[in-house]
Order: sequence, then structure tokens, then C-alpha cells
Amino acid sequence: MRIAVYPGSFDPITNGHLDIIKRASRLYDKVIVGVLDNINKKPLFSVNERKKMIEQVTEGIANVECDAFSGLLVDFLKQKNAEVIIKGLRIVADFEYEFQMALLNKALNPEFETVFMMTNSQFSYISSSMVKEVAKYSGGLEGLVPGQIIPDIRKKYNN
Repeated sequence: MRIAVYPGSFDPITNGHLDIIKRASRLYDKVIVGVLDNINKKPLFSVNERKKMIEQVTEGIANVECDAFSGLLVDFLKQKNAEVIIKGLRIVADFEYEFQMALLNKALNPEFETVFMMTNSQFSYISSSMVKEVAKYSGGLEGLVPGQIIPDIRKKYNN
């Protein structure tokens, strides 16, 4: 069984993230969306809230599951019996950073491969940071994130 991990903060998940998940699910037997619990970041949503949103928007994709992790990505891959890291790329700047991370992960464990997937051009400008900025000022979120999580995002900014 070919298992891939798509790691990230997903704070919140965007349509670009969902596009990568759907496409990766057609290439691998199982795709695990790994929600990073990074103690150095101050996310808008808790790990459990992010997991819940991802599970909600991927519930129709049978071979996708979601789990949280902290620490090294290569340790999470070992724990999940995965062999591939999926990384979505939007712009050249993404590639520079992700290429460096791929080389680091390869140095930590040469058994794992990193597969880069270009996002669909219609989502290339979307980032979680931009979604939060738009939401902060009550801008329209349609087309940026899956519709079913818009109320969750609005609720965060209305409190």
C-alpha cells in the first residue's frame, strides 16, 4: 500500500489545499493530511479545530484521513508507515523553501521521497494567511476556502 503524507498547518484549510488533497488521493492508496502542531506558531484555530475542518471537507474522499503531529515530519511518516511527502507549490518562493525542506528530510531519512504538486492556477494566489486577513476585515471568503467551513472562520472573527 502506497501511503503519502500531506503535512501543513492548514490554519485554515484553503481550496488550494483541498485541490492538492483530491489530486494526491488519485495517486496514492492512502493520503494522510498531517496537521502540524507547531508550538512556535500562534494559530487562529486549535489543532482539533483544524482537524475537524479537514475531516469535514474531505469526508467524501474514502482514502483520505487526517491526524495531528508535532516534532519531525520524518518521525510522523515512520509512525504512519508512509513513504512519500506531498508538498503543494503555488509560486517560485514556495519551491525555494520546500526544496530546502525536502533536502533536509532526505538527509534525516533517505527512504522518504518528496513529491511536489503544482496547485491549480485558479488557487495559486490563495494562502491561509491571506484568508485570515480577508476574514479579519469581513471580506468575502467564497472561492478561497471550502464553503462549509466559512461559518467556522466567521465565528472566530466575530468573537
